[in-house]
Amino acid sequence: MPDRFQSHAPSLTGPASTGFPITPDDALALPETTRALYVGSGGSLAVEMASGATLTFEGVADGMLLPLRVSRVRASGTTAGGLIGLV
Repeated sequence: MPDRFQSHAPSLTGPASTGFPITPDDALALPETTRALYVGSGGSLAVEMASGATLTFEGVADGMLLPLRVSRVRASGTTAGGLIGLV
């Protein structure tokens, strides 16, 4: 299948080109810093941002796409599920 955007450099404002499932963990960082997170089933989301700041997002709804640069999703404080890191 042709990809007319193959020669374009990716940017933070462009769409993600790949992703990976996320299992929240208090000790392990994600394999790659995300450009966005998809939340399949809502709840609370405790993350460590690319800047190092630790934040908890409460009341995240099912099916949300959050434009967050995240290096870790913490198990402590996270009740949301079906998490996918988009890069």
